[in-house]
Amino acid sequence: MRTPLTEAIINLETVNPIEFFGINNSKFDILKKTFPLLKILSRGSQIKLAGRPDEVVNAQGKIEQVLKYLERNGHISENYFSRVIGNEELGEPLPQDDAASADILVFGPNGKVIRAKTANQKLMSTISEKNDIIFAIGPAGTGKTYTAVALAVRALKNKSVKKIILTRPAVEAGESLGFLPGDLKEKIDPYLRPLYDALDDMIPADKLTYYMANRIIEIAPLAYMRGRTLDNSFIILDEAQNTTDLQLKMFLTRIGPNAKAIITGDLSQVDLPKNQRSGLIRATRILKNIDGIGYIELDEADVVRHRLVKHIIRAYDKEQAREDALREELKNNSSVSK
Repeated sequence: MRTPLTEAIINLETVNPIEFFGINNSKFDILKKTFPLLKILSRGSQIKLAGRPDEVVNAQGKIEQVLKYLERNGHISENYFSRVIGNEELGEPLPQDDAASADILVFGPNGKVIRAKTANQKLMSTISEKNDIIFAIGPAGTGKTYTAVALAVRALKNKSVKKIILTRPAVEAGESLGFLPGDLKEKIDPYLRPLYDALDDMIPADKLTYYMANRIIEIAPLAYMRGRTLDNSFIILDEAQNTTDLQLKMFLTRIGPNAKAIITGDLSQVDLPKNQRSGLIRATRILKNIDGIGYIELDEADVVRHRLVKHIIRAYDKEQAREDALREELKNNSSVSK
């Protein structure tokens, strides 16, 4: 009796197809040579397998191993592809496969390793794993936003969440939105540019375009969050020092089931009008001891930009301390004279 044939279709939407197929289909050719009894066709971002059920199941399992590796690492060598697809003993995993390593956050395009570079960035990753909401506070250049985006991308690649939502308040830092050229999106995009830049480092351009076109990754100003329930998502609120009490409360109460959130901010760079108080200051005070909400404070030791940035932050902090002391002294002298 003739064995019935079966078919299977495998989607490559979560990886860069070029990384899977190889240059001039070199890796795809390895796949076909490894399973000569199967009919293997590629159609866009899909692979179709046809043949005996046991052969199809075996090939499908091997392909899914490769896809899982690619989702984590972003790149697979031709040699390792051959070892995974074939029945060779893989032995010890390659160094770049250790995504659970304490300082590796995620793998970017072409196997680029995105690491937590400082002790507090590593701690931020640990706190995020243990809490559904965390506040990451610190000065410019400490990697708050970059680390948060890396953690979100890792969660998406690991299928812990179904989408990433990145948001910022569109608050003017000395400039006026109204005088910028273009429509609303073009006016707001400059405020969201740091989020785009971080994503560019971590996801191949074609895959990022796919994610954004299908709203798997969404970048929007904070005002667009009102009225929504954000579930099965990793949500980042960046520049939260520029939110009011009501805005930050609105954001925090959007968070739905199976969602994680990171709120980042720099309390030394509040751009709100003088008659408005930063909601971040109050939130970190009243929410700090709630179970499931974590808190990490980064400082000048975490600065990973130009070496002078640390000295600039230190100089401003010293000047602020001097001004605060002088203000307190004047206040005390005024009280004594009365």
